[in-house]
Amino acid sequence: MKGGFTLPGEAGYEKLTLQMAEKWGADVIRDSDGTTLSQEILDAGYGIYSTVCVIRDHNDWVGKHPDMQQQTFLMSDPKMADHDQLAIRPLEGYFEEQFRINDSEESLVWWQVFDRTADREVPGESWSYDKEKRTLFITNAIPWHIYTVNFLAYRIWEEISMYNHTTNHWDKEHLMQIDPRYPQVQEYLLKWMENWCEAHPATTVVRFTSMFYNFVWIWGQDERRRNRFTDWGSYDFTVSPAALREFEQNHGYRITSEDFINKGRLHVTHMPPDEKKKDWMDFVNDFVVEFGSRLVDVVHRYGKQAYVFYDDSWVGVEPYHKRFSQFRFDGIIKAVFSGYEVRLSAGVPVQTHEIRLHPYLFPTGLGGEEQFIGNGDPTRKAKEFWTNVRRALLREPVERIGLGGYLHLTEPYPDFCDYIGQVVDEFRRIRSYHQAGRPYCLKPRVAVLHSWGSLRPWTLSGHFHETFMHDLIHVNESLSGLPFEVSFLNFDDVRGGALKNVDVVINAGYAGSAWSGGDAWKDEKLLEQVFQWVYEGGAVIGIGEPSAVEGYADYFRLAPVLGVDMDTGAKVCHGKWQFEITPVPGLLPGGCGISPRPKRYLTDPDTKVLMAFGEEPVLAAHAFGKGKGIYLASYEITPENTRLLQNLILYAAGQEWNQPYLTDNPQTECTYFPDSHVLAVINNSPAAQNTRIATRDGNVELRLAGFESRYLEI
Repeated sequence: MKGGFTLPGEAGYEKLTLQMAEKWGADVIRDSDGTTLSQEILDAGYGIYSTVCVIRDHNDWVGKHPDMQQQTFLMSDPKMADHDQLAIRPLEGYFEEQFRINDSEESLVWWQVFDRTADREVPGESWSYDKEKRTLFITNAIPWHIYTVNFLAYRIWEEISMYNHTTNHWDKEHLMQIDPRYPQVQEYLLKWMENWCEAHPATTVVRFTSMFYNFVWIWGQDERRRNRFTDWGSYDFTVSPAALREFEQNHGYRITSEDFINKGRLHVTHMPPDEKKKDWMDFVNDFVVEFGSRLVDVVHRYGKQAYVFYDDSWVGVEPYHKRFSQFRFDGIIKAVFSGYEVRLSAGVPVQTHEIRLHPYLFPTGLGGEEQFIGNGDPTRKAKEFWTNVRRALLREPVERIGLGGYLHLTEPYPDFCDYIGQVVDEFRRIRSYHQAGRPYCLKPRVAVLHSWGSLRPWTLSGHFHETFMHDLIHVNESLSGLPFEVSFLNFDDVRGGALKNVDVVINAGYAGSAWSGGDAWKDEKLLEQVFQWVYEGGAVIGIGEPSAVEGYADYFRLAPVLGVDMDTGAKVCHGKWQFEITPVPGLLPGGCGISPRPKRYLTDPDTKVLMAFGEEPVLAAHAFGKGKGIYLASYEITPENTRLLQNLILYAAGQEWNQPYLTDNPQTECTYFPDSHVLAVINNSPAAQNTRIATRDGNVELRLAGFESRYLEI
């Protein structure tokens, strides 16, 4: 069986490219950043993906139009005044190869200076900027107050080029990025796209490296703090005087630098979006769709398909945004480390979904660890990543998989090449079962409730290793392979009656975050709807600081449902309910564990504590009318905790957790495809495991080697 696999080819390694294409059953060969495809490869009869990054590789043009580079608001490092005069160099501390101050007259209009100690803006007549000294001077400063400057800066080194220079040791010209917000840039890019299509007749798919605006990645000059800020979902890199003026014309109000800087916090994805941020996001998406679709139209006119790479410059290409389909992309490609990223990709409204497997064929990984050099063990990494991906693929299909990077790096690793061959064969098998029909699901319909809802399902603001500190990313990863129908709701959805379509709602996060909900929980009507829904039979699983907001009798607004609250210090003198552990036979898998978080206490003596740390509950259940609340102090993904979450969902919904088509060993999982009469059983651990599955035709007992999968006709 062949097909469904995209191979990274490489000029100069034609024999290797065609050999591996045959070994892995590829039907498509692609180029990668830093590689090209020779005519021999182009003529070999394969589909050809060609990578384009619309906004870079135009250095000659940018050199003639430097004012049309992309920009961002930055905030100077805080500086304390020791007398009434203060000098601040705004760019000090930032990576000088990434940024250049925009101190033009149209830029200075948008600059703001703040007394952060008093939390007020310094009036314009009290500061001035010296362009030659690149220094801002404040007069009438208040001694011992801290001041900062919000300013505009050009981004003079495209961030992915910057990353490749440092990670893959490129020794090339620094690529700059242009901003298509300007009509001159649009005219140039449309002609460039036509010329590109004419120059690449063999290309069957143009793989857009997203569109125009990169996720935010701000570097510092000092290598001890090279990464000052990263957020894959932030829109800070989309600003310019032209965009700011256009926004004001469209929306009738002016957005300011401080609306982006936000006291230096910026507007990370983990914060609930305010109305200004939502307006700006829609404004950017409208523009990216409108101009991006014109580039896609050019590609289609030349008889080629257009895929978008859902990474890098993806900001404004929200794949679950209401306007995304207007791009008319034929496919989406996503680099994946984890199961939740598979689910994120699989639901996008395009014809073809393709996931790019890790490890990439780069010398080092994202963290700088050796990968295809030195002591690197790419086969081990491939097994670990595939194990994460496979459990999600068994729940939701994609049409294609592939690799990226430099193919020649695989030559010293024949075991890696053999293992990828096994992965590709297994992928094709899983895909065939999905083509025959959907897998069996358990009855409870699960919804994750947070500020973003269905606009950003299955994600936080980056890969797992970048958001591991959040309970919800662990929940998403566990859910990605569990046999439940999962949806994502925001608080407007709840107000609109969406709870009637679900059985169990999960709200997980720290207080004030987009995931917990922050000020949304101040809405008493929202709270009434949730209370009534649970009372009539629904269930809430709260994790961490769910529904937490200051100013009310209960810190957790859902405390009456959960039977647990958190003491912020206001109740340190109040007595707490004593409790004993209430065992529920079979509910808690051996080896599961919930880490404690301090100051949790019971609000109701009838709350059942299922797990505790000293005198504090870490896992509890509470009846509320016909429904139930479940509280977990924290959540971290392990095989045992994933099984615990599965059991708790069933328990919350009033169902048995020992049901057909579930394994008895948490290290293993299974998926049943009723239309194919196939039971897929996977071992998610590196050690051999025994497992038993109850089916409607009797028990199945297996012993699986480490990471092994078995597909049984039953």
